[in-house]
Amino acid sequence: MSKPARRALLLCVPAVLFLLLTWQVVGHGPLLRADARLSRDLVHPDEFSQVLSDLGDIRVAVPVLALAVAHALWRGRGAGDARWWLPPVAAAVLMALLPALVVPLKDWTARPGTPVMPPAVGYFPSGHTATAAVAYGSATLLVLPWLRSPAARRTALALCAALVLGVSYGLVRHGYHWPLDVLASWCLGAVLLTALSALPGFGRSSRRTSSGTPRSQSGPR
Repeated sequence: MSKPARRALLLCVPAVLFLLLTWQVVGHGPLLRADARLSRDLVHPDEFSQVLSDLGDIRVAVPVLALAVAHALWRGRGAGDARWWLPPVAAAVLMALLPALVVPLKDWTARPGTPVMPPAVGYFPSGHTATAAVAYGSATLLVLPWLRSPAARRTALALCAALVLGVSYGLVRHGYHWPLDVLASWCLGAVLLTALSALPGFGRSSRRTSSGTPRSQSGPR
């Protein structure tokens, strides 16, 4: 499968799934009953789930992205790439605009919380999960081109996945969100990160010598 076809698939499949989940929530579809049963089986508030869910807080996730943005700006400027500034700036803009996308969705769907939460609405999609997916995912996309070995790149990808999955588990386990809230944010994050990775400068190495000649070691392509 060609790269454009893979990218189109990564955009379309999660986008369609997100629309289906939103339709179920807004229309109080049958999937919500299965969601409630799964939540009852999984909810068990404890300190560990609280710690995991806190990894999706903007006070934790955004500083991680800020470090990756600063690193990409520093390395990119020294590499001599004509668009060295675009990937880090785009990642920062996406993170800044995320609440403008998630908050209206929460208000529109007006989904109540789980039984362990105080009476309120606005739980779909999960803001903490979306924050974790976009912040940690964008940070990973920014650092991947500068990692020299395949093992280091695999480690970065695994760490990103572990952080997002950990946040997701903590939110559901503690009862902060229904499982579908989290799944919807996975879909949203996949769409946003795929679109971000399509911009020039992502997904390829920007490491160059001071003369502008590419190094013999290349990053992911």
